Amino acid sequence: MSSLVKLSKVNKIYSTGEISLQALKDINLEVKKGEFVAIIGASGSGKSTLMNIIGLLDHPTSGIYFLEGQDTSNLSENDLAYLRNKKLGFVFQSFNLLPRTTSLDNVALPLIYAGLNRPQRLEKAQRALEAVGLADKLDSHPSQLSGGQQQKVAIARALVNNPDIILADEPTGNLDTKSSEEIMKIFDTLNKQGITILMITHEKDIAKHAKRIIRLKDGKIV
Repeated sequence: MSSLVKLSKVNKIYSTGEISLQALKDINLEVKKGEFVAIIGASGSGKSTLMNIIGLLDHPTSGIYFLEGQDTSNLSENDLAYLRNKKLGFVFQSFNLLPRTTSLDNVALPLIYAGLNRPQRLEKAQRALEAVGLADKLDSHPSQLSGGQQQKVAIARALVNNPDIILADEPTGNLDTKSSEEIMKIFDTLNKQGITILMITHEKDIAKHAKRIIRLKDGKIV
């Protein structure tokens, strides 16, 4: 299997005035195509910082991050935005849906940046919603959906551009047990279809769905 994500000696230091905080320390990590990896650790262990770097939302202070063999260190903001839209799908704990927008239009949103016309966008968005079991909720607004359904809309939005990797940051953090299991079943199915999944969680029973678990402590892989 080819390497999709590779971090080599990655450090991240946040400096405010005279105070420096090292969030990541010499991280070496490789994720192969088709893997399902969970990253676990206590609050403040560096999980979200690591996810932000992998998601091209933040830059390492030192070290190199390769995405599909491409060194991302010297890419322009436009190149980074293109890669984020084309290669990565994001699922967040707080769903991040537009409240006054239907499920269909929420899911179609990333396709605007991909340059598709409206009929193409809606067709792809509908297929993505059908894939997560929400064919009957195309015209519903977030306020009309349960937490689990909102997260399914968010997963459909992450899927709509056919990304190589889905980055899920505490995807079940705001959900009850039944909804959490439904969400994890969707991730299991997507992974069986060949999509690489990298998930942050602090819940051990959720982490067990992954094929590999990586533990972070004080910014280091332990």
